[in-house]
Amino acid sequence: MKVQFLTVLMLAVALFMSACGKSDADLTKAATDKLTADKVTGVTVAVKDGVATLTGEVADITVKSKAETSVKAVEGIKSVTNNCTVKPPPPPPPPSPDKMLEGTINESLKKKNITGVTVAVANGEVTLSGTVDKAKVAEVMMSANEAKPKKVINNLNK
Repeated sequence: MKVQFLTVLMLAVALFMSACGKSDADLTKAATDKLTADKVTGVTVAVKDGVATLTGEVADITVKSKAETSVKAVEGIKSVTNNCTVKPPPPPPPPSPDKMLEGTINESLKKKNITGVTVAVANGEVTLSGTVDKAKVAEVMMSANEAKPKKVINNLNK
């Protein structure tokens, strides 16, 4: 009788232990392995009571979503809290000195109501082309020289 009772008790304990499921440590390892298998980097997983919390910095929103989807697929994970942040995009490069020079000259010509002039800048040298009234050539040249280029090449048709 004692042997039967002990056997039933051991069986009950075994069933109870298996019903508890995986430990948080096991789930954390499984989630981390899943992220590695899915080639998701920069994300850390912590599991407490079956709830996975993701932290880290990722390249973009698609990686953030992929991390969450990957961890949700792990058996035993009840829910996922995604606290990952997305890296801000790098700032745009500053405009090149040639583009700035070109813009400065074009703005000056626009303020003086001078049209028909094409401004091209390469390596700090300004090339003026197009057709302009002969009386306005001096104003065009002054606008170009005020921007302080290395050189002004006048290919204007008068």
